[in-house]
Amino acid sequence: MVPELLIFRKLRRGVVVCLAAVALALTGLVAFTGASQAAAQEPCDIYAAGGTPCVAAHSTTRALFASYNGPLYQVQRASDNALRDIGLLSAGGVADAAAQDSFCAGTTCTITRLYDQTGGGNTLVYQGPGGTGGADTAATATTEAITVGGQKVYALYINPGNSYFAYNSAGGVATGSSPEGEYMVTSGTHVNNGCCFDYGNTETDHKADGNGAMDAINFGTECWFGGCSGTGPWVQADLENGLFSGGSKTWNPNQVSQTSRFVTAMLKNNGTTQMALKGANAQSGSLTQLYSGALPSGWNPMHKQGAIILGSGGDCCQTNHNASAGTFYEGAMVRGYPSEATDAAVQANIAAAGYSTSTPFTPGAKVSLQATTSCCTGDYLQHDTGDDKVVIAPVTSSSSATDKGDATWIVRAGLANSDCVSFESANASGKYLRHYAFQLHLQPNDGSSQFAADATFCSKAGNSGTGYSLQSFNYPAKYIRHYRFTGYVASNGGANAWDTTSSWAQDTSWLVAAPWS
Repeated sequence: MVPELLIFRKLRRGVVVCLAAVALALTGLVAFTGASQAAAQEPCDIYAAGGTPCVAAHSTTRALFASYNGPLYQVQRASDNALRDIGLLSAGGVADAAAQDSFCAGTTCTITRLYDQTGGGNTLVYQGPGGTGGADTAATATTEAITVGGQKVYALYINPGNSYFAYNSAGGVATGSSPEGEYMVTSGTHVNNGCCFDYGNTETDHKADGNGAMDAINFGTECWFGGCSGTGPWVQADLENGLFSGGSKTWNPNQVSQTSRFVTAMLKNNGTTQMALKGANAQSGSLTQLYSGALPSGWNPMHKQGAIILGSGGDCCQTNHNASAGTFYEGAMVRGYPSEATDAAVQANIAAAGYSTSTPFTPGAKVSLQATTSCCTGDYLQHDTGDDKVVIAPVTSSSSATDKGDATWIVRAGLANSDCVSFESANASGKYLRHYAFQLHLQPNDGSSQFAADATFCSKAGNSGTGYSLQSFNYPAKYIRHYRFTGYVASNGGANAWDTTSSWAQDTSWLVAAPWS
């Protein structure tokens, strides 16, 4: 029989859901009157709002439009040459890395194309046999895994011999002396001085067609004209027949080496008189203006051709191999010359996306754990105010401060194993999440080895392919699970009711949400 507490939780949740539905309906009415706009914006929404819409948008990590829900990239596995498109966990969200992991299990995979999220047909394909033709190969799909917003994703990790290209005459990419802007998120730790790790506008014929035939961001340690200061890597402009740190062949003293683990690189060029270069740490902070001024003499006006390159220079790679190394996470090209405000807003969005090399379970961090089962996506793991049991229940922005605190946990180094974690209540100091008789409780740490083991959990990739699963330290076949709105540690099948295999993978997978308190 379901305990009265659980019946209350169901009723309470139903009331919250109904109220939320009413709120959404009211929001819809307000939006209809034009008094409100959707809050969610991604880089290409920001560019469009600034009057400089994206004409190409590529990423292996996340959607660059809030409404995008199509494929990000394609992988091919070596065992049978089968292809698989990798999409998103949700519209406007992050990549479904679990789909790649499942498809590529037991073999190797390469990334064969990056889809253009604008719908304009500027999809990048590797420059090699089976791709766009040429001498290069597709990059390995699993070289680098990171997290974005706490979710596992993969990078496009380019080594010498890998490169990508797109050309669509109707794709809207700038030609001639038309203005354009570009950005990419890359890495300051995987670079070399080979020519040329570029993203942007390039020649359609894969040849060096003269000054101004390219307009691409370059990132690496190559010092084309000499006289460079520092060791790089630098954000430069590949305008063909030269990598420019500023407006001339002379080294720009305002250049700054961009050594952050994640780097935002920007270039904009009005095609006739002016260009600008900017760089930033992609995890935090604002953009640094590296150059803003005249185009180099002899490179104005521009003669852009409207193809797109990624990972190599323009005179590559039909009969030769790319020599550069670099990492690509996301990037876009826009029509027009973006404003300073637009540039700043895009950088703020990138920083907020949460690029990281670690899991979100960092000791000292506050987290809230959101259920992923379809029934309960508004519910969070929390301790009950009536007793010491741990349950799931709804939390919203209008919830009380107590409810928000009950659903917030401070991550601690695992009491029994520092490689794992323990969860201390954010509003009940000294009390920890632990299992007892396989049910979850919030209890004070008594200092015993038994308590330490019961209160220690090891984070794993989500059992459902979404989020994270939390494995019991002393019962490794069991994971934190919600069952009938109550928290347990449960195995996938067993003698207890909460061990049922039905929805086990979903019930044991949690999103790490921003802390409610």
